[in-house]
Amino acid sequence: MAMNLRLSEQQSKSLRKVADQRGISMQEAALQAIDEYISHRAQKLDTNIARIKREDAELLDRLSK
Repeated sequence: MAMNLRLSEQQSKSLRKVADQRGISMQEAALQAIDEYISHRAQKLDTNIARIKREDAELLDRLSK
């Protein structure tokens, strides 16, 4: 799916700097950032679900009956 992304001047400069440092295009740098965000978010969700299961194990057990 094609999409346009509007960045502030500072965001554009920062993205260009990262892309240049990595030797990739700005588009590829943006795609990598999105992939990292999505991956981190899913990982964070899994961690929080595991914590809730552990901390509230007794309550969850009672609710399941």
